[in-house]
Parts: sequence; structure tokens; C-alpha cells
Amino acid sequence: IGMRVVVVACDEDGNIDLEDLRSKSQEHGDQLAALMITYPSTHGVYEEDVRTVCQLVHDQGGQVYMDGANLNAQVGVSKPADIGADVSHVNLHKTFCIPHGGGGPGMGPIGVKEHLAPFLAGHKVVPLQGHGGNSAVSAAPWGSSGILPISWAYITLMGAKGLLKATQVAILNANYIAHRLREHYPVLYTGRSGMVAHECIIDLRPLKQASGISEEDIAKRLMDYGFHAPTMSFPVPGTLMIEPTESESLPELERFIEAMVSIRNEVRQVESGELDPENNPLKNAPHTLDDILDDDWDRPYSKQVAAFPMAYQKDGKVWPTVNRIDNVYGDRNLFCACPAIEIYQ
Repeated sequence: IGMRVVVVACDEDGNIDLEDLRSKSQEHGDQLAALMITYPSTHGVYEEDVRTVCQLVHDQGGQVYMDGANLNAQVGVSKPADIGADVSHVNLHKTFCIPHGGGGPGMGPIGVKEHLAPFLAGHKVVPLQGHGGNSAVSAAPWGSSGILPISWAYITLMGAKGLLKATQVAILNANYIAHRLREHYPVLYTGRSGMVAHECIIDLRPLKQASGISEEDIAKRLMDYGFHAPTMSFPVPGTLMIEPTESESLPELERFIEAMVSIRNEVRQVESGELDPENNPLKNAPHTLDDILDDDWDRPYSKQVAAFPMAYQKDGKVWPTVNRIDNVYGDRNLFCACPAIEIYQ
């Protein structure tokens, strides 16, 4: 339909550059349709000027679409409409308990302000109050009946106070991790108070420059400690974004922090020359059970360091099933496991 995306710059703190937004919104004037934002921002901070951001778009007649990816830091605390959003979708898998994808089909409720209600999708079988007779976008008028009851049950059981507490604990957990790790890893973005929202980004680029150990090396080494790595290189390359949510217990948070501190000490050993820069537990991670059972162990560190870096792992070890894969090769060489097209005929 002839629309195009215009990228708005960020400032050095990761926030929307207000002057750049003001300039571009005025430049495009009555052609400005909408701005899409995430709140709190994807860099894990409550953007202080979010109302100004929304107002600049509204001043030019545009609408504001708020990505609901970070509602885990909003429920019971703030409302999308209050910050200026006109439309927002709700990520049920991140805030309201369904599995990621829900087993299919994926769905996410969309909320709009009253002035946009006439433009919502309709349904020929079940009339929906307030819509403008538009075509359906889903076979079922309210989405997947296999998914929504899970979120409904969660919301009903939690109640308003429980949902608020979930948000508060998610924010508390993220700030606890950021506080405990900041003396070992730089926390890339914080608000003016030094706090984060429900997630924090640790910057691994200085470590890579000093030691040659990359964010992927650290992510793979976490598997030896029994952890699936946090989000890697998003939204900033060379970083890990840690989002504990309210679900993790304090002992589990402590276990993760201990693992990250231990890995940082391993990086220091590479920096000091105590560990070989290429043949070390981080570059060779993850280590499988087959590796440890191999009689021809020829690495310059012990099997205990490789597979049992923490003492408690001897009482219960989660084993990686494969060694590190070649990500680039996998991206460039697709091996399709789909059934032959004839099966569908």
C-alpha cells in the first residue's frame, strides 16, 4: 500500500532520540501513520519520555502501537493507554503463562482505544459488538480455545494482587541479578536511578576484546553449568539479555549468578595466560557425557573442570547432548525434514 518504515535513532542510553523523532515526525507530517514502541524498552529500562514520544506522533495525526512483549513489567503497575498507546497486543506466552507458541495456532489478544474499535476484525458466524463489519482474521472469533483457558485460569487464580506481585517480583529479580553481576560484567543500560526494568543486558564486548572469549563461548559454557543461555546478541550484538521473570526462586537465581561469576573467573584465567586462549573450557564448551567417558582425554584442563565446574553438580548433572554446532554452516545448509509434497496430494 505504499507505506515504508522510517528508522528513529536512539541516544547513548538506548532511549528514543526525541530530537530525531521530532524532526522525522515533522518531516513526514500527514504521511505519518504509526509508531511502534516497546515499553519498557527492549533494552530493559522504563523510558522516561514515553508520553512525549507518543504525543509527538499524535501531534502529526499518527497512532502509537505498543508491542506487549514486556507487559511482564507493566501488569498492575501501568496501563498502555496511560502512556499514550492506541493499540497494544498481549504476548500471552511471556506474561500470561502459555507455552511459547501455545502448541499452535499462535495467538495474542489485541486491545485498542475506543476510536479504533470500528476497525477491528469481525466474524460472520459470531457477531462481535463494536466492529465495523470487517472480514475475519481467525477461524474462531476469539482465537484458540486451547490457549485462552490457560491464561484465563492464571489470571483468575492470581487475582489483581497476585498479578501485581508477579510484576514486582519480576522487576526485583532482574535488578537483583544486575546488582550482583555488575562488578563482574558491565550492565549496558540502566535508568537514571541505576535500576533496570524486568530484564538487564550485560555487555560482553570488552571481555571479547581482552580475551578472545565471545558471547557464544559464554552461552555454550553455561550449558556445562546446567543452564540454557539467556538471549544472545539481542537487542545489542555481543551481549546477553537476562530476563528472569517472577518464576525463578532465589536459590535458582543464586545458582545462576554463581555460574556467571565462575565463568568470569575462567575468562580471567584466559586473560592472564593460565588457560590456553583456544584450547580452554569456554572455547570447547559444551562438554558431553561422551567427552568425559572418552579414555583419550587430551585437553589441558581436567574432566572435573569441564563437566563439574560447581560442586553441587556431582549430586545432579544436566548433560548437554551434543557438542557445539557450526551455526554458520547450519544457516547456509538447510536439511529439510518436511514430508515429501506428494504426501499432501
